[in-house]
Amino acid sequence: MGAIEDTYADLETDEVSLDEFREAVAEKVEQMGGLADEETAAMLLAHELEDGEVNGVADVTPEMDEAKFVAKVVSVGDLRTFERDDEEAEDGRVLNVEVADETGAIRVSLWDEQAANASEQLQVGDVLRVAGRPKDGFNGVELSADRVEPDPDTEIDVQIQDAYRVEDLSVGLSDVTLVGEVLDTDAVRTFDRDDGSQGRVANLSLGDETGRVTVTLWDERTAAVDEFAAGDVVEVVDGYVRERDGSIELHVGNRGAVEAVDEDVEYVPESTPIADVELDDVADIAGVIRSADPKRTFDRDDGSEGQVRNVRLQDDSGDIRVALWGEKADRDLGPGDEVLFTDVEIQDGWQDDLEASAGWRTSIVELADGAMTADEGASQDDQPAGLGAYADGTAPESASGSTDTEDASPSTGESSDDGGESVEFTGTVVQARDPLILDDGTETLSVETDADVTLGQTVTVRGTMSDGRLDADEVR
Repeated sequence: MGAIEDTYADLETDEVSLDEFREAVAEKVEQMGGLADEETAAMLLAHELEDGEVNGVADVTPEMDEAKFVAKVVSVGDLRTFERDDEEAEDGRVLNVEVADETGAIRVSLWDEQAANASEQLQVGDVLRVAGRPKDGFNGVELSADRVEPDPDTEIDVQIQDAYRVEDLSVGLSDVTLVGEVLDTDAVRTFDRDDGSQGRVANLSLGDETGRVTVTLWDERTAAVDEFAAGDVVEVVDGYVRERDGSIELHVGNRGAVEAVDEDVEYVPESTPIADVELDDVADIAGVIRSADPKRTFDRDDGSEGQVRNVRLQDDSGDIRVALWGEKADRDLGPGDEVLFTDVEIQDGWQDDLEASAGWRTSIVELADGAMTADEGASQDDQPAGLGAYADGTAPESASGSTDTEDASPSTGESSDDGGESVEFTGTVVQARDPLILDDGTETLSVETDADVTLGQTVTVRGTMSDGRLDADEVR
């Protein structure tokens, strides 16, 4: 082979044929007025063809002068017209197309005649060879197309979906439709934009059978946090996926929507065992509230007032204190409640113990009774050991922080024949193993009984108090 053929072979491209490459080499030699021979001209052309070629959509950055890639059409927008600055010029036309490959997705803008042709001919599933100028767009990196050609011979392994599940989400997707159960909502926060206007942002947490995702709502769409509550099933329309601090989020701007739908969605929480969390982790933890301290207020450095409330959470591997900050300190959580805390930050706590910090990113998901306990038909001995007592075998704290059940003061009656006091006490089961421990929100009581109860159940016991422990004659 000659120099032209050798250079063309090294290109490994289908963008131009060998005959087209030969013609381009001849034109390049003529343009340079004899300053380059065919071999040099071929090398210059090869460099121009390779410039901007990326391995995948995910490699496209706004800093590139030009990017070239092959991708599959996943959505086609509507053809829109707009007025140009030149009043005498014809109206412009633009069509936005979402394309994707195995590495990610990107929005491509087609203009004028190219846009008009695409609106009539382009279909979801078509594979295109694209070249254009990348830029930062509202939803991330976008590309203004210079050249778009069909490439039916190339296979792109991208699933075309009308609706997504949480596990299907990946960075770069847009036009996402997803149905999920509202797990938690957050307060609307305001911020100042660079142009002096004020923006609004809020989060809600959605879950389905495959996982959980934080939905970030912008401006007008923040109204959804007041319209919906935990347990509602909603559909997110025209969302787009972004990455933040190593996790993906589904964003909804003014083009998107959050709407109520009549569908059944079952969310199955996944969490990290408390014993496995480590310093500086951001984790999801779930368990039973064993104790809850009163809310405290404090002054920040900027003069504003903050608030925090501590609760102690236990699963079958251990327990940990969870600090609820800001509005989360107002949540009505108490002993026996079964909850999931998402995206808590694991920090150094008091006396070098680890502590979970529940800030604005955290969602608090109240779980169904029994979600973190054994089946109701199981015996006490069959229940997870960690849910019956702390990892060190001690009793849970009362709401005031005391662990001394001898200080409990249930309702008392007459003295029994053996000298003990006859008492009645109603509380939530916070320890179902021997001994049974009840908490009424202000005090705890240790009870001797063979009754079959479950963690989180509210019961009333009647019996004789002796040495700080109630020997139950009746449990109902």
